[in-house]
Amino acid sequence: MSFLDERASQATKLEQIGGRYDPLLLGLALVLAGFGVVMVGSSSIAIAEGLDVGPFYFLTRHVVFLGLGAVLAIGLMRTELKLIERHNHLLLLACIVLLGLVFMPGIGYTVNGAQRWINLGVSKFQAVEAVKLLLIIWLASYVVRYRDEIGQKWSTLLKPLGVAGFLVLLLLLQPDFGSAALIIAITAGMVWLGGARIAHLLLIGAAVLPVLAAVAVAAPYRVARLKSFLNPWEDPFNDGFQLTQALIAIGRGEWFGVGLGGSVQKLFYLPEAHTDFIFSVTAEELGFAGSVGIIAVFALFAWRTFSIGLRAVEMRRYFAGFCAFGVGLWISLQAFVSIGVNLGLLPTKGLTLPLVSSGGSSVLITCAAIGLLLRVSYELDRAERQVARLRGAGAVPADESAPRFDAPMPEQSPAAVMPASAGPRGSRHRVEPKIGAVA
Repeated sequence: MSFLDERASQATKLEQIGGRYDPLLLGLALVLAGFGVVMVGSSSIAIAEGLDVGPFYFLTRHVVFLGLGAVLAIGLMRTELKLIERHNHLLLLACIVLLGLVFMPGIGYTVNGAQRWINLGVSKFQAVEAVKLLLIIWLASYVVRYRDEIGQKWSTLLKPLGVAGFLVLLLLLQPDFGSAALIIAITAGMVWLGGARIAHLLLIGAAVLPVLAAVAVAAPYRVARLKSFLNPWEDPFNDGFQLTQALIAIGRGEWFGVGLGGSVQKLFYLPEAHTDFIFSVTAEELGFAGSVGIIAVFALFAWRTFSIGLRAVEMRRYFAGFCAFGVGLWISLQAFVSIGVNLGLLPTKGLTLPLVSSGGSSVLITCAAIGLLLRVSYELDRAERQVARLRGAGAVPADESAPRFDAPMPEQSPAAVMPASAGPRGSRHRVEPKIGAVA
């Protein structure tokens, strides 16, 4: 057998090696989804009866969207990441189109003065939920393509921040200040992990924060929310009503709660008990122990996500790694804000608790994000098995992290496989992602 035939045979054997979806990540996602079904059922019965839509209306709706989300997740689990990366520019265009559709007459839908939904006929879809995931995928691709320059050139750093700024502007017009702040945080976190200098980000932040503060105080209702956050008991029956009722629910829970289904605050006292304030109902019914338990699950989920991202970057699967980082930032930050609002640590924002709160758009896209994470874990495990096979055959030295005979993966830039002596774009001069920051 010739050398070329041997290489072709070896490549064929490698292609036959499959991967494994991360069981811990899948298990944590199922725990959160299952817990959400229980708590949505517990917190929404009184609300549904009050609206005369049947006691299990919101529970049934939540389960249906979980099922649809599972279909999206399975689809992404079976989609090669290189195919997703190849169409990253279309995803960015989709972000702009989705946020623009909410302003179109006949398509956009307004609730409580906020124009955030797209009318699909059978249901309403909140556009920003999909934008979060699509933007993360585009940012992951951008950071991979320009990771050599993002810490050196202002122009390279300002492009993703400018894109995020434009999307934030569209969100502020809806208005949706909470999602706008979340997108800013995700973008800043991803470009920093991708190699941007913290000093540059601090300079940009110093220029942007006063503008955001001015926007925040420009609307009277935001000022009222800020004042009620600082002292909700000053006006407990008006501006401070939501937070005071949430704190009463948390206080009633004490150590082990009043029992599942025994919440009093969900009986028309606590607004949005099955969505924004579902954590307060959880604290009332399951107590401090249950609250710490659900926080621990989110913390473990975040750790596992960043761990998978770090391993992917070390295996030179940069696009996969930054997708994991982005989704991890999104879900952990949104959970932090949602829980912080319920505890009175942050001003009131309309952000759901991922996979737990009722909400069709949020449930659908969060499930899709879980599917993307599981795909990352699958391709990572497959790459590790391929490397192990090559090392067993003596084709790869023990200190190598990826096969060398193959062409670079689509998510790799040429600099990722160039030797240190290759010039200014070689590894001696390359700015590596700040993977140590998440270790």
